[in-house]
Parts: sequence; structure tokens; C-alpha cells
Amino acid sequence: MIGLTIAGFDPSGGAGILEDVKTMASLGVHPTAVSTSLTAQNPKRVFSVQPVSVEYISEQIDSIFDEYEIKYAKTGLLYSKEIIQLVSKKVEEYDLSIVVDPVMVASAGAKLGKDEIASKLKRHLLKKSVLTTPNLSEAEKLSNIKIESLDDAKEAAYKIGKYCNVIITGGHLNGKNIIYNKMQDYLSRIQRNIKQLKNIDLEKEFADKICLDVDIEKLALDLC
Repeated sequence: MIGLTIAGFDPSGGAGILEDVKTMASLGVHPTAVSTSLTAQNPKRVFSVQPVSVEYISEQIDSIFDEYEIKYAKTGLLYSKEIIQLVSKKVEEYDLSIVVDPVMVASAGAKLGKDEIASKLKRHLLKKSVLTTPNLSEAEKLSNIKIESLDDAKEAAYKIGKYCNVIITGGHLNGKNIIYNKMQDYLSRIQRNIKQLKNIDLEKEFADKICLDVDIEKLALDLC
């Protein structure tokens, strides 16, 4: 199987396309990658973000599909509405099943894209997605709900779930992940085993294993 990641480049290797490529390879998936932004950062600090032009992102995507047949993809940092609109167009053009990791803020706390990301993801991309995997901060932006409890997270998941399946990763919610399956219309909470994956790895595992016929809750239980 061949997978595609469309995301930002983190030179420290802690996130973005380098981390996606490592995860895909570990699962036996041949990785392909399109860079949407170049960042100067390390695990403690983001120094700058330089978005790649829409034209060059488009050329990268088209060059890959000129050679490979790809069904599954994931997105990471999509810096602006123009980039989001392009990726949305390419998802339709190449009939992709896509997982959206709605990256907006680095783990070090710095903003990575424009303020419009959340609204444009909802308008252009989430409805075309199989799954989105926001953390609490990203879920707040996508739902416009302040999340301070599990009930808040449930409400946010229902709201985001109008667009696609959603897993709110619970790194700051006592280790619980909130899962909403749009097709079966249920929520569940999973208490994660301490031996299992960190949240960032969980997102990437979902992104690399997901498909349209998957049982969202079963996959979550298998990984958690």
C-alpha cells in the first residue's frame, strides 16, 4: 500500500512529514509526502514558518499521482485558506480517502498557521474526510466550545461530527480520547493504557490505517 502525507516540514523530526513518513514505514506502508510549509523549529521553540506556494504544492501532488495510485492520505499543517482549498480540490480530483489532523499550534505553543484555518477546514475539507483527529485546543477551535470537562468534549465531538468522524485526542483530558462515529452516531471514552502510544502517535496510526469501511471504535480499541 502507498500512503500520502500532505503536511509541514519540521527539521527536528518531531512532527510533520518526517514523523508521518516514519510511522507509515513502520506499518509497512510506502510513504509519499508533499510539503505545505517549511518551519524552523525544535521541540522547544518555533522560530519561523514559511508556507510553500499553492502552485508548488499542486505540482508536488500532481507529480506523485503521475506515477503512483494512492487511495489514502492524511493532512497536517495547511497554513492558509488557499492551501486548504487546493488540497480539497485535489482530494476530489484524485478520489482520496483522507484523514485530517487539523494542526494549528505547535507542541511548544507557537501558532503555525493563519487564524482562518479552523473555519476553512470546516468549509472546504472536513466534509470530504473520513476522520479528523483534533487535540483539545484544536477541537475548541473547530467547535467554538471551551473544553474543561468530558461533557464539554462530548459536546464538541458531536458538533465536529456533523462534518466527519472525529477523535478528540485526550492528552490533556486525563488520558481519555473522545470518539464520535458519524455513521453510527455514538460517543465513547477510552481510558488509555500507560504502555500504549503517545497521542501524536495515535493520530498517525489512525491516519495510516483508516479506510472507509473501518469500524472506528474497533480501530480505536485495537490501538488504545
